[in-house]
Amino acid sequence: MTSSQQALAEPGPLTGGKLWLAAILLAAANFIAVLDMTIANVSVPNIAGSLGISSSQGTWVITSYAIAEAIVVPLTGWLAARFGAVRLFAVCMCLFGFFSVVCGMASSLGMLVFGRIMQGLAGGPLMPLSQTLLLRIFPKEKAPAATALWAMTTLTAPILGPILGGTLCDNFAWPIIFFINVPIALICAPIAWRMLKRYEESLVRAPIDVIGLVLLIVFVGTLQLMLDLGKEHDWFESTEICLLAVVAAIGFIAFLIWEFTEPHPIVNLRVFRHRGFATAVLTISLGFGAMFAANVLTPLWLQSYMNYTSTWAGLACAWGGVLAVFAAPIAGVLMTKLDPRKLICAGLLWLGFIMWVRVDATTDITFWQISLPLLFMGIGLPFFFVPLTALALGSVKPEEMASAAGLMNFLRTLSGAVATSIVTTSWESKTSVMHAELAGSVDASGETLRSLTSSGFTPEGARTVIDNMAQGQSVMLATNEIMLIVSVVFCLSALIIWLAPKPAHAVDMSKVGH
Repeated sequence: MTSSQQALAEPGPLTGGKLWLAAILLAAANFIAVLDMTIANVSVPNIAGSLGISSSQGTWVITSYAIAEAIVVPLTGWLAARFGAVRLFAVCMCLFGFFSVVCGMASSLGMLVFGRIMQGLAGGPLMPLSQTLLLRIFPKEKAPAATALWAMTTLTAPILGPILGGTLCDNFAWPIIFFINVPIALICAPIAWRMLKRYEESLVRAPIDVIGLVLLIVFVGTLQLMLDLGKEHDWFESTEICLLAVVAAIGFIAFLIWEFTEPHPIVNLRVFRHRGFATAVLTISLGFGAMFAANVLTPLWLQSYMNYTSTWAGLACAWGGVLAVFAAPIAGVLMTKLDPRKLICAGLLWLGFIMWVRVDATTDITFWQISLPLLFMGIGLPFFFVPLTALALGSVKPEEMASAAGLMNFLRTLSGAVATSIVTTSWESKTSVMHAELAGSVDASGETLRSLTSSGFTPEGARTVIDNMAQGQSVMLATNEIMLIVSVVFCLSALIIWLAPKPAHAVDMSKVGH
């Protein structure tokens, strides 16, 4: 078929009301997929209390979704070519809604984690597919508008996630945070299929890298299990943890060897030969991991030790994305005029500075003392994320953009899941260490004990009060230390980006999804 015949065969872009209705449906799909990454953050204590599990076990609700999503994202291109992007989108929307119901009806941790894994597998393709289909239905000259709409939902969903999750948990019950996905899925799936099926491209029966997929699942799954279960089994004192570590290491090495030699790899690792892409991916993995760690720890700390309700913890955390929405267009304009490495470095240093401001927090900290640093943190997010994406994709060949984008999203999501496990483990460990150090120095003179007993407390009750005071201070010190580490990671990322050369060419966003 000649290029003119192909142009005649391809459907033209949508216009008017149909265009914006389809765009809203696609944006809504991306919105709920991203929303579910953060909506459970402030709900972990409620879920843990309801199911009779620890808060650290409750974080499996976050990591299971993120890991499943990370595994399926590299498969999206193959699945779309094999079954059709529009068909895959509609099916994933239906499955996302169904497994949201499973999550909401879960009566045990095992059932909830299973539901979240399946929800992540269904939701993973929604993010890249929504961007791909937006670029198909918009005229090429309006591709930046389509990308901006997609990016806006990606930015606003994490803002609303903590607020929505907290409000629903406090006023209704935690299952509602999953049930709200169902009507959106039921509306989006059939209407999107009806409106967009004419944009379905010819199917390609490309071979699937089954061995690569199995190795990917093995190494990612065992790594995450090791990180999640390690703190409960005294880490490498446990045979099970040692076995998981060995399997993860062997799986990772085997995965690397296989993917570099397979003609049709599930993950095209060859794009790492581009220094700019490799540097950008390392930077985004460290930066996003640090950001996700802080975002998970903050609401957990507020609810577990600062007596915040889910609603107020959500409101405190949600300020982190408000200024990001306003800063995003500015970052987009400056990206075309300045070296993107300068913007990325400035954004990461700003994030590191905000984290450093938080390291002196005390148990008397007020709501606005928590929220204001998070509010100003939002200024740096677009300067970190937007130009970094362009730098990464601008460092590879045009025909490698789709593979590079998928690999970058995979590692970004994986880094968030791994960071969640590491930070919750470190937080509990550091709290225990701090408590042990404070136990001998708190009320060494016995004056507080005498004061409490003279006020009517029994000796046992007085010791409990003193121990609770020591625990509160231990948690605060451990939290501050974690924030300091996060600050250092942000600053380290800012230095690493200078290892990348300037991008060789501008990025045509209309080609990213193909």
